[in-house]
Amino acid sequence: MERTVIIVKPDGMEKNLAAAVLERFAKAGLRLVGCKMVQLDEKVLRDHYAHHADKPFFPELVSYMRSCPVLVCILEGDNVINRVRDLAGPTDSKLALKGTIRGDMGEDKSRNVIHASDSPESAQAEIRRFFKPEEVF
Repeated sequence: MERTVIIVKPDGMEKNLAAAVLERFAKAGLRLVGCKMVQLDEKVLRDHYAHHADKPFFPELVSYMRSCPVLVCILEGDNVINRVRDLAGPTDSKLALKGTIRGDMGEDKSRNVIHASDSPESAQAEIRRFFKPEEVF
């Protein structure tokens, strides 16, 4: 079974969408094997978004992701990374089709409700970054 990480981002938390997001994944047959609400700190975010560190929007991204607690989850299932990304829709909510999480709930490229791992390698790194082994079931 493959595993992936999703984060219900601050805009999703502020709009009280965490349960609706998780329900979409549950209805798709994906299993929740880890979940916690956390206030992300700058060190974790700098590591998580290191690939954006040289971009002009990086400080704003870190500030946004620290603006309120988020929900970090591990989902498990066959081909879960691709399935989650299909259910989420493209990063820019304005380009996301209705019926996807971002198309139905997001606003734009940054306020797009969720983060989803983009590869098996990033999923494994994100699981290690956000969860202790005893927090995964």
